[in-house]
Amino acid sequence: MSRDIQLKERWENVVSILSNQFSQGEDLDLDAIIYLIGVQEYGRFQQLFKKDEKINLMHIAICRLLEPYGYYEFDYVDKEGWPHYKIKEELPPLKAGEQSVLMKEAIVNYFIEKELID
Repeated sequence: MSRDIQLKERWENVVSILSNQFSQGEDLDLDAIIYLIGVQEYGRFQQLFKKDEKINLMHIAICRLLEPYGYYEFDYVDKEGWPHYKIKEELPPLKAGEQSVLMKEAIVNYFIEKELID
């Protein structure tokens, strides 16, 4: 099976699982899944977040997702419990489609690591 086909199937599996659990079956988009990963990494599941906190959650998720690729490194957790990352290497300039593929691949790998999918 080609890498692209496998990624597509795994991505669809992640979307299906998360959509069924968090949106009554309506497909979540990439941003919504990144947000959920941020909440997971922050670890405060019942809290309501302000707009700026939601942006921070998405930033945490992106840093966590791109950490295995060598772009970020976990640094510390502050006194409010927010994880912080430092940049190890700047992301190369990517076209929108390339960004999307990179993030989907990183999300699939995250959920393989978390044993949600195979």
